[in-house]
Amino acid sequence: MSLFFDPKFSKLPSGFHLDFTVAPTTQALNRLLARSSKETHPPRKLFKALENSYCNISIIESKTSTLVGFVRITSDKGLNANLWDLAAEPGKNQTQFFSILVHRALTIIKRELPGCSVSLAAPLIATQSLEKQGFLLDPNGIRCMAYRL
Repeated sequence: MSLFFDPKFSKLPSGFHLDFTVAPTTQALNRLLARSSKETHPPRKLFKALENSYCNISIIESKTSTLVGFVRITSDKGLNANLWDLAAEPGKNQTQFFSILVHRALTIIKRELPGCSVSLAAPLIATQSLEKQGFLLDPNGIRCMAYRL
Protein backbone atom coordinates (compact mmCIF):
# COMPACT_ATOMS: atom_id res chain seq x y z
CA MET A 1 0.00 0.00 0.00
CA SER A 2 1.32 3.45 -0.87
CA LEU A 3 2.24 5.70 2.04
CA PHE A 4 0.12 8.43 0.50
CA PHE A 5 -3.07 6.40 0.87
CA ASP A 6 -2.32 4.67 4.17
CA PRO A 7 -5.46 4.95 6.34
CA LYS A 8 -3.48 5.05 9.60
CA PHE A 9 -2.17 8.47 8.55
CA SER A 10 -5.49 9.86 7.42
CA LYS A 11 -8.20 9.04 9.99
CA LEU A 12 -9.00 11.81 12.44
CA PRO A 13 -10.43 11.00 15.86
CA SER A 14 -14.17 11.55 16.21
CA GLY A 15 -15.09 15.19 16.85
CA PHE A 16 -12.35 16.71 14.66
CA HIS A 17 -12.23 17.79 11.02
CA LEU A 18 -9.68 19.08 8.53
CA ASP A 19 -9.95 22.52 6.95
CA PHE A 20 -8.01 23.37 3.79
CA THR A 21 -10.15 26.32 2.73
CA VAL A 22 -9.70 29.01 5.38
CA ALA A 23 -6.44 29.86 7.10
CA PRO A 24 -6.74 30.21 10.86
CA THR A 25 -6.59 33.64 12.42
CA THR A 26 -3.16 34.77 13.54
CA GLN A 27 -4.46 34.79 17.13
CA ALA A 28 -5.67 31.17 16.92
CA LEU A 29 -2.41 29.98 15.34
CA ASN A 30 -0.24 31.85 17.84
CA ARG A 31 -2.32 30.34 20.69
CA LEU A 32 -1.72 26.85 19.28
CA LEU A 33 1.99 27.54 18.79
CA ALA A 34 2.27 28.78 22.38
CA ARG A 35 0.37 25.76 23.78
CA SER A 36 2.72 23.56 21.75
CA SER A 37 5.77 25.31 23.27
CA LYS A 38 6.73 26.75 19.90
CA GLU A 39 7.74 30.29 19.08
CA THR A 40 4.89 32.64 18.22
CA HIS A 41 5.10 35.22 15.43
CA PRO A 42 4.21 38.91 15.11
CA PRO A 43 0.60 39.00 13.86
CA ARG A 44 1.25 41.15 10.79
CA LYS A 45 4.11 38.95 9.56
CA LEU A 46 2.18 35.78 10.35
CA PHE A 47 -0.84 37.06 8.42
CA LYS A 48 1.37 37.70 5.37
CA ALA A 49 2.93 34.24 5.71
CA LEU A 50 -0.49 32.57 5.85
CA GLU A 51 -1.75 34.65 2.94
CA ASN A 52 1.26 33.77 0.78
CA SER A 53 1.36 30.06 1.59
CA TYR A 54 0.59 27.51 -1.09
CA CYS A 55 -1.79 25.72 1.29
CA ASN A 56 -2.78 25.86 4.96
CA ILE A 57 -4.01 22.69 6.66
CA SER A 58 -5.85 22.96 9.97
CA ILE A 59 -7.31 20.39 12.33
CA ILE A 60 -10.35 21.84 14.07
CA GLU A 61 -12.22 20.50 17.07
CA SER A 62 -15.74 20.44 15.64
CA LYS A 63 -17.69 21.23 18.81
CA THR A 64 -15.68 24.30 19.86
CA SER A 65 -14.15 25.34 16.49
CA THR A 66 -10.78 25.37 18.26
CA LEU A 67 -7.61 25.02 16.20
CA VAL A 68 -5.79 21.92 17.49
CA GLY A 69 -3.37 21.19 14.64
CA PHE A 70 -1.76 23.08 11.82
CA VAL A 71 0.84 23.03 9.05
CA ARG A 72 1.37 25.30 6.06
CA ILE A 73 3.00 24.58 2.72
CA THR A 74 5.15 27.03 0.77
CA SER A 75 6.74 26.30 -2.58
CA ASP A 76 8.59 27.83 -5.49
CA LYS A 77 6.37 25.48 -7.58
CA GLY A 78 9.44 24.02 -9.22
CA LEU A 79 12.05 22.41 -7.01
CA ASN A 80 11.18 23.01 -3.38
CA ALA A 81 8.28 22.64 -1.02
CA ASN A 82 8.52 23.52 2.66
CA LEU A 83 6.33 22.71 5.63
CA TRP A 84 6.13 25.40 8.30
CA ASP A 85 4.56 25.92 11.71
CA LEU A 86 3.82 22.23 12.25
CA ALA A 87 1.97 22.23 15.56
CA ALA A 88 -0.49 19.99 17.38
CA GLU A 89 -2.33 20.38 20.66
CA PRO A 90 -0.42 18.56 23.42
CA GLY A 91 -2.25 15.51 24.71
CA LYS A 92 -3.29 12.03 23.70
CA ASN A 93 -3.94 12.91 20.03
CA GLN A 94 -0.79 14.96 19.41
CA THR A 95 1.24 12.27 17.64
CA GLN A 96 -1.76 11.29 15.52
CA PHE A 97 -2.37 14.94 14.58
CA PHE A 98 1.28 15.33 13.52
CA SER A 99 1.01 12.23 11.35
CA ILE A 100 -2.23 13.35 9.72
CA LEU A 101 -1.00 16.88 9.02
CA VAL A 102 2.26 15.72 7.45
CA HIS A 103 0.53 12.96 5.50
CA ARG A 104 -2.03 15.38 4.04
CA ALA A 105 0.68 17.91 3.21
CA LEU A 106 2.77 15.25 1.46
CA THR A 107 -0.28 14.05 -0.46
CA ILE A 108 -0.90 17.58 -1.75
CA ILE A 109 2.76 18.06 -2.65
CA LYS A 110 2.96 14.72 -4.46
CA ARG A 111 -0.23 15.47 -6.43
CA GLU A 112 0.18 19.19 -7.14
CA LEU A 113 3.93 19.83 -6.88
CA PRO A 114 5.55 16.64 -8.22
CA GLY A 115 9.31 16.63 -8.26
CA CYS A 116 9.70 19.09 -5.40
CA SER A 117 12.03 18.16 -2.58
CA VAL A 118 10.36 18.61 0.81
CA SER A 119 11.84 20.15 3.93
CA LEU A 120 10.26 21.09 7.20
CA ALA A 121 10.85 22.62 10.57
CA ALA A 122 9.29 20.43 13.23
CA PRO A 123 9.32 20.03 16.99
CA LEU A 124 11.35 17.16 18.41
CA ILE A 125 8.16 15.43 19.56
CA ALA A 126 7.11 15.03 15.90
CA THR A 127 10.30 13.16 14.92
CA GLN A 128 8.81 9.68 15.32
CA SER A 129 5.76 10.57 13.20
CA LEU A 130 8.00 12.06 10.52
CA GLU A 131 10.35 9.08 10.39
CA LYS A 132 7.36 6.75 9.90
CA GLN A 133 6.49 8.78 6.81
CA GLY A 134 9.98 8.57 5.33
CA PHE A 135 11.69 11.75 6.54
CA LEU A 136 15.37 11.54 7.38
CA LEU A 137 17.00 13.72 10.02
CA ASP A 138 19.88 15.64 8.42
CA PRO A 139 20.24 13.36 5.36
CA ASN A 140 23.82 12.99 4.15
CA GLY A 141 24.97 15.37 6.88
CA ILE A 142 22.91 18.27 5.52
CA ARG A 143 22.11 20.74 8.28
CA CYS A 144 19.46 23.40 8.07
CA MET A 145 19.38 27.02 9.04
CA ALA A 146 16.41 29.05 10.19
CA TYR A 147 15.29 32.62 9.77
CA ARG A 148 12.76 34.13 12.14
CA LEU A 149 9.73 35.87 10.65
